Amino acid sequence: MRLEYSPNVRIIKLMCTGKVDTLHLLKAFEDGADAVYVAGCEEGSCHFPGRQPEGQAKVEQAKRLLKELGIEPERLEMYHIAASNSVLFAKAADEMTERARKLGPNPLKKARGEVK
Repeated sequence: MRLEYSPNVRIIKLMCTGKVDTLHLLKAFEDGADAVYVAGCEEGSCHFPGRQPEGQAKVEQAKRLLKELGIEPERLEMYHIAASNSVLFAKAADEMTERARKLGPNPLKKARGEVK
């Protein structure tokens, strides 16, 4: 549909959100991401039955760890979007971009002196 969303969004494709690794989510923040979102199958329509809750659990675990590290857990979110619904995907991208703007730069960037 050639929908537009924020140009600073980087897409990393996985076969299933059950393959999301908590360490990879945390690494994104360590590498300077201001926000991260995981977009997976719409609830109830997962192509790999039983795996969807694993992805959600890993996102929740990463949010708890972010909080312990002093990083707002709101910087990480999971969305359940049908693969055919590019409109919702773009909306989620824009929502997370706006959330990142409101929260400001990733605190790890500030700690490293990357933000003035």
